[in-house]
Amino acid sequence: MENKPWEEHGLTEEEYNLIRELIKRKPNEVELGIFGTLWSEHCSYKSSRKHLRKFPTKAPWVVQGPGENAGVVEIDDNVWVAFKIESHNHPSYIEPYHGAATGVGGIIRDILSMGARPIALTDSLRFGDIRKDAKSRELNRGVVKGIGGYGNPIGVPTVGGDTFYEESYTTNPLVNAFCLGVIPAGKMYRARATAPGQLLFLIGSETGRDGIKGATMASAEFGEDIEEKRPNVQIGDPFYGKKLIEAIWEIISTDEKAIVGMQDLGAAGLAGSASELAAKSGLGVELYLENVPLREEGMTPFEILLSESQERMLLITTEEKLPLLEKIAEKWHLAHAVVGKTTDDKRFKAYYKGELVADLPVSAIVDEAPVYDRPYKEPEYLKEVKSFDQNTLPEVDIKDALLKVVSSPNVASKRWIYEQYDHQVGTNTVYTPGGDAAVIRLKWKLRPEIYTEKGVAISNDGNGRMVYLDPYKGGKWVVAEACRNVACVGAKPLAITDNLNFGNPERPEIMYQLVKAIEGMAEACEKLNVPVISGNVSLYNETVSGEEIRNIYPTPVVVAVGVLEDYTNYTPSVFKPNNTLYLIGDIEKSPSVAGSEFLKEVHGLVKGDIPDIDLEEEKKLIDTLVELNNKRLITGAHDISLGGLIVTLLEGLFLPETTIGARIELYTDERVDFFLFSENPTRVVVSVDPSKEGEFEEFLNSKGVKWLKIGQTTEEPILTVTNNGEKVLEIDPREVRKIYENRLGEILK
Repeated sequence: MENKPWEEHGLTEEEYNLIRELIKRKPNEVELGIFGTLWSEHCSYKSSRKHLRKFPTKAPWVVQGPGENAGVVEIDDNVWVAFKIESHNHPSYIEPYHGAATGVGGIIRDILSMGARPIALTDSLRFGDIRKDAKSRELNRGVVKGIGGYGNPIGVPTVGGDTFYEESYTTNPLVNAFCLGVIPAGKMYRARATAPGQLLFLIGSETGRDGIKGATMASAEFGEDIEEKRPNVQIGDPFYGKKLIEAIWEIISTDEKAIVGMQDLGAAGLAGSASELAAKSGLGVELYLENVPLREEGMTPFEILLSESQERMLLITTEEKLPLLEKIAEKWHLAHAVVGKTTDDKRFKAYYKGELVADLPVSAIVDEAPVYDRPYKEPEYLKEVKSFDQNTLPEVDIKDALLKVVSSPNVASKRWIYEQYDHQVGTNTVYTPGGDAAVIRLKWKLRPEIYTEKGVAISNDGNGRMVYLDPYKGGKWVVAEACRNVACVGAKPLAITDNLNFGNPERPEIMYQLVKAIEGMAEACEKLNVPVISGNVSLYNETVSGEEIRNIYPTPVVVAVGVLEDYTNYTPSVFKPNNTLYLIGDIEKSPSVAGSEFLKEVHGLVKGDIPDIDLEEEKKLIDTLVELNNKRLITGAHDISLGGLIVTLLEGLFLPETTIGARIELYTDERVDFFLFSENPTRVVVSVDPSKEGEFEEFLNSKGVKWLKIGQTTEEPILTVTNNGEKVLEIDPREVRKIYENRLGEILK
């Protein structure tokens, strides 16, 4: 049998030949391992890089855009925030607890490496239908336990997220973790050295064999050999992670010049970290692998270089500052060693006990990975799903339909999930999970200079079903909804981070989904003035079993971060009793149920031509919501998304301490089931104190935002809906609330 050394490293024959051309010889086993990992899709973005350039990345408030461990935006003269989202999809299917836990640990270290104090986590999760599939229930339980099992003890609150359940994720769950950290203005670190001869100081946990080739595994589809991939999953220790955070912060608080730059050890381990910082610095590196603190005997140079053991950071320092780093590492009982230095020859050299085991041009490893312009074509299924005519649907009883929709795990409260997370640790969480966006105070008591009256709002969004039905329009939907959600609490959207979760890019139909979704997202970002400052791409979310090939729905996940002028003044996502309810925004479009929960849960269909977003109307609505909050003209705001208008209304009646009611009066000639369950975008329901109705209406008119008065909230917990004077629904919201709040727990218990 012909020897194909490239295959076990996830490389193609063409890529192997390119490597030989670049280094002018055959790579040895260690070098091939380095290329296999750093040229993987996970590290090099070789299928998506060409298209990622379409994203806008600049704005006056952007301090650091893509290219570092996280993006950074300015909040005010005192405070900046760093944030990013990362995926840990493949590991979480193989080992749900450890895969999810180390996803959280990895994103925390990305934020830490910018010189930021991590203060908030969120997560976006996707699983198969937990009502029908026992494995999906097991994955859901394990992943949630892993996120809580790492986030809670490390002391960073999990303040929000989103979770969807669709059959397409049955064998490819998605686990996307987001972290936000706070930086004293002007005190950001980058992953780079400033001169030859600077020291590479490894600090944190000892190095073991876990996670070797983890990045390569994350860049391939799943087959039937899944059990063999367990050793590729890293094992995390949140207590070591906590000690690492405190040690790094003690170093930079004692002497901010003690560290020149920082890089966490993630994909490709020490090889990845050292080569990336060398490339960014325009320098070379020499590594001395025998110095690396090990927790297992007999580890080879290959294993030491490519181990993805967790809780490790590479700090760039000088001989003069080294004693301080050693002293603080010892105080926190962290393994530490000088494992290399920067050089002026732009080469990556690794030695083991005096023997040169790898000698490569830094540019070849980091910058010369091939960039593919993969072919793409419109999938056949799109013509069929878009030809669907919703008017052929039989009319249904509104109450029966509502109970079915509210019983959907997608619509039901995610309380069962977020109650397993500590969302108050650190005492900076102002508005807790369950609303349109989380609200965070920017303060850290041990560094009094980190303080501002401003707050940030965070929202995760990503409806893969809508993107499946129209990748281009769906891409716009995802960005717009995340920005609308932060605006609903009163925050001005500043920037987004995105996680592009797609199937196999070597299939032209999947590549089409990726390209068109990026184009839609980019257009929305431009029109809404929200740059993309960081992100992640996760491809090959595909399972091949015999003849069957299953790709996930195209699932771009967006986290929007917005700024509140005053963290104590935000708009809740519930309504006050005895207030007037208005529907505002792009409210004149015909109601479409394309891609809706109503269509899926009541009629068993995933079809339709989803409406396009009017981004001018969206921008007007977002800006107006921010001003309505600042002027205190509204008492509650909740955007219309999953479940449509009727679910938005009900959720707004579920106050923390009680359940209220509402009288809704509609006057529409459209089918009332479509009107109530349509998920058309760019629409929000707000509650207004009756004494401010005139001022509210006048303000919306001045902004050109359309509005419709649809009813009043009541203290009596009864929801009635009439259309043209005829009653179409009367229900006790307390009964619905029991189903809504308990449904997920009943399925997953």
